[in-house]
Amino acid sequence: MCGIVGIVSGSGNYVNQEIYDSLTILQHRGQDAAGIVTCKDGRFYQRKDNGMVKDVFRTRHMRDLHGNMGIGHVRYPTAGSSSSAEAQPFYVNSPYGIAMGHNGNLTNAEEVAEEIYRTDLRHLNTNSDSEVLLNVFAHELMVQKKLFIDHEDVFNAVRSVHKRVKGGYAAVGIISNIGVVGFRDPHALRPVVVGKRVTDKGTDYMVASESVALGGLGFTLEKDLAPGEAVVITEQGEIYYQQCAENPQYTPCIFEYVYFARPDSMMDDISVYKSRLRMGEKLAEKIQREWDEHDIDVVMPIPDTSRTSALELASKLNVPYREGLMKNRYIGRTFIMPGQQLRKKSVRQKLNPIDLEFEGKNVLLVDDSIVRGTTSGQIVEMAREAGANKVYFASAAPAVRYPYVYGIDMPSASELVANNRTTEEIAEYIGADKLIYQDLEDLIDAVSVGNDNIPKFDTSCFSGEYVTGDITPEYLASLDTSRNDDAQASKKAPGQETVGLHNGS
Repeated sequence: MCGIVGIVSGSGNYVNQEIYDSLTILQHRGQDAAGIVTCKDGRFYQRKDNGMVKDVFRTRHMRDLHGNMGIGHVRYPTAGSSSSAEAQPFYVNSPYGIAMGHNGNLTNAEEVAEEIYRTDLRHLNTNSDSEVLLNVFAHELMVQKKLFIDHEDVFNAVRSVHKRVKGGYAAVGIISNIGVVGFRDPHALRPVVVGKRVTDKGTDYMVASESVALGGLGFTLEKDLAPGEAVVITEQGEIYYQQCAENPQYTPCIFEYVYFARPDSMMDDISVYKSRLRMGEKLAEKIQREWDEHDIDVVMPIPDTSRTSALELASKLNVPYREGLMKNRYIGRTFIMPGQQLRKKSVRQKLNPIDLEFEGKNVLLVDDSIVRGTTSGQIVEMAREAGANKVYFASAAPAVRYPYVYGIDMPSASELVANNRTTEEIAEYIGADKLIYQDLEDLIDAVSVGNDNIPKFDTSCFSGEYVTGDITPEYLASLDTSRNDDAQASKKAPGQETVGLHNGS
């Protein structure tokens, strides 16, 4: 999962600081690398590297990012290695000069990469599918053979991109002397919003992964891009939209609402916060239905994502809600940390129990989801060490039994704790006295309130049903081989590579 942003200032102001600010707001979507590309008088200026936004950009870097339009990206590794060579945005100089950042995963990346080499005669410098997406877009602009292009030519290129690539993707790009482009895959799996800000000097526009980035900078939400839709914002501040997919289907990823998005975001006209409240309400109803004689003394969230659901669950059960686990906010999100050993080490560094809240009590711990079970097991152990009498565990999401292929780097199927295990076996594995999962139908009901135009959500990591229709057992087997922790540990990240443009360093 990654975060993208693009800004065009119709008033002519430099956008470097506002892109930086937007990336800090979207930092929860990726903590592996960050990058910004701006454009002035046809020349690109870039800075990108591994690390958090605050660590990648210093004053000297910001001074070198000139121009009234630009794009930014925060990354965590979905495909390929986590080397700084794969920090985004990526850049190609032909045609026109194009830079692009991408959130998602192309499920036919290897096939398209071969086409790019053999048919398009273009070179790829990394293993990233984001570079594949950029080169497809660049090639489809080039084959139009125009010295000067407009927004219609950009839409034609996006239309061809949709025909060639498959999977989940949200992209923001910048074309020298033209403007900023954003587009969303035909299933709307990855989120993209567009915002507007009117000033005395002109109108500014922003494209971003989440609406929270808009509000933080005084932009108002104009719309979510529809499945397959693209937007072009010219350097002069003109904006154009066009549907570029032949058969768009509205099936956004439901896991965005469970875990990745910030609760103060609106995504596809649905409040993330309200959906998480309803998850807690549905979970409480299940407990009342199936475990009416429960002996829960206290409900505690595993911070931070599950807090909203846990609060509503406690209210519906009429059980005290307590903050029993304190979080060190300087530790990254363990879900997206590469490597099992690093995740194990980080849980103890990240969470500290307040013993007085656990001693002698039957505690219900609530988390947003359970993926590998590593974190869950250690937290249950911590609760017992803190003096809990019994430790129950509840997940606001159903059991994650299948790998996710559209841009969330979940582990291989063999490393998912729910794979080929019953609920009772999972409870035993994590050391809980009882485990309660959300039902899939209840999760869908909780999220779907607010937008009647979404006929279906992608629930593939829970149901094994992949909405793009191209995921084969062979593809999943290949994914299993490449994603398991042993394979990740064997990867050696290459050193920093020089990029062929001004990089702001």
